[in-house]
Amino acid sequence: MMDTELVDRAQRLADDVLFPRALATDRADRLAAEVLDALADGGFYGLLAPRELGGLAADPETAFAVIERLASGCLATTFTWLQHLGASVAVAASRAPVHDEFASALASGRCRAGVAFGHLRRPDPPQLTATQCDDGWRLHGSAPWVSGWGLVDVVHVGARTGSDVVWLLIDASESPTLQVERLRLSAIDASATVRADFADHVVASDRVVAREALADWQTRDAIGLRPNGSLALGVAQRAARLLDDHAALRAIADARTRLDQASPALLPEARASASLLALQLATTLTVNGGGRSVLVDSHAQRLLREAAFLLVQGQTAAIRGAQLAQLRANRDSHEPVTDG
Repeated sequence: MMDTELVDRAQRLADDVLFPRALATDRADRLAAEVLDALADGGFYGLLAPRELGGLAADPETAFAVIERLASGCLATTFTWLQHLGASVAVAASRAPVHDEFASALASGRCRAGVAFGHLRRPDPPQLTATQCDDGWRLHGSAPWVSGWGLVDVVHVGARTGSDVVWLLIDASESPTLQVERLRLSAIDASATVRADFADHVVASDRVVAREALADWQTRDAIGLRPNGSLALGVAQRAARLLDDHAALRAIADARTRLDQASPALLPEARASASLLALQLATTLTVNGGGRSVLVDSHAQRLLREAAFLLVQGQTAAIRGAQLAQLRANRDSHEPVTDG
């Protein structure tokens, strides 16, 4: 059952703290520490962590609603914070020594994490590999997308070792064997996203979180695509509220229901619908605002860029196919009728 009090707290934080700063955040080089501190003070870094670790142990329905509400305030902040949740859950569930060292600190937000695993979705050859050695594991290759660099303390990294994935919690600091290059993004640039390059980077064995078959991870990943849909609904919700469009809010509710009820096989289609709805409503807000919409102090242009970003963020081949099919169907339904 949804924890409505927690969801309401997330909405207040979005409306009172995140949204008023969203345009300044959009222009910033990186997120201000105080906005992330506000999430930690509210307990949101422990959203999915067990209560015995000091977490909130939110059920999925509540977690999705919290993500959506926070994203309606500021996507850059929410996106960066969201990366932390997966790392926190993984460390909390680990039976390795890393649990005792980090689980409670991650649940409270005293220690903050990023993630690096999107490369695992790409076809072979693997971009980042791990080789066991006397000191632990040696990482070699690249993680093309790591958000929160300079804002997080550790990164939860997935690397291929044969047909398995080994998960490691590495320090988020450069060294002769770990170099990063800043990626400049058209939206949520304040997330401080980098590409990380590893050159036989040694990670101690006590930083292993888990090891699993790649096929098992791929199954979990397909099921875990739902939370990113909440980011799109958050952007859509803010656009609808700025438009004061009740029909749009009903469309968002319908999209939310499709996401919640979708099986793993149908989730890509539901994700595609959510991302395209965000784009449609942000476009409507832009058109409605006229010329002022392209000024940098307009939320319309920010939301439009964020909606475009969410079209490809977390995109799988199945989601891309569903997006293209829906775009083609929309185009075909509006083709002009001409006399033969």
